[in-house]
Formats: sequence, structure tokens, C-alpha cells
Amino acid sequence: MNPNTQQDLARLFMRIVLGALILLHGIAKLKGGMGGIVGLVESHGLPGFLGYGVLLGEVLAPILLIVGWHARVGGALIAINMLFAIFLVHLGQLNQLNDQGGWALELQVMFLVSGLAIALLGPGSFSANGK
Repeated sequence: MNPNTQQDLARLFMRIVLGALILLHGIAKLKGGMGGIVGLVESHGLPGFLGYGVLLGEVLAPILLIVGWHARVGGALIAINMLFAIFLVHLGQLNQLNDQGGWALELQVMFLVSGLAIALLGPGSFSANGK
């Protein structure tokens, strides 16, 4: 297999896995309602309607990644979504370790950096539009 095909497969794997994992969070929010998210955003002094932005980052963006249609935008939306999640929910865990000895924010940061990587690298040739 040539190096270009290997890179395109790696991008495909990253897009599908990140998209699927984030989409599960989005589906949970759709099922559970948006009241908790809106309340959380308002408790930080921000307008409640910003809470609905989570649907962009956890429903629309993962679909863009999985399909490979404007995946760079999807990756950027996921990264922005994770920044909001870290600052609104997880900031108190910034210097903590979990029960297994890992960083308490390792999953959130992995999602953030993976989204950034896709935004910078692009989706590869195994995508709907290569953008």
C-alpha cells in the first residue's frame, strides 16, 4: 500500500471513530433534552441559546466527519465544542488525576486535539467532497 493511501485510511479511521464517539454524546443530549445544557450555560452568565450550540458540535459535526462532507468544518466544530465543555464543566479537573492515574481531562483533550487534527489535515480522499 502506498503512503498516500495509508494516510487517507488513517484520516478515514480518525474521522469515523471521532464522529461516532461524539455523536453518541449528541444522541444522549437529544434524548435527555436540552434543559440541563441551557441551564449550565446560563449559570455561567451566558445567554441560554448558546447551549443549543452543543447540537452543532455533537450532532451535526460528527455527521460531517463520518460522511466526509466538509469534515474540516466538522473537526473545527468539535474542537470548539470541547473547549466549551472543558471551560463550562471540567475546568475544576484541570490539575486532577482520575482513579486509574490518568489525567482527568484526557478524553476531552483527546476529542479536542483529534478535532483540530482533522480540521488541519482534512478528510483525505475517502470522503464525500475532500473538504
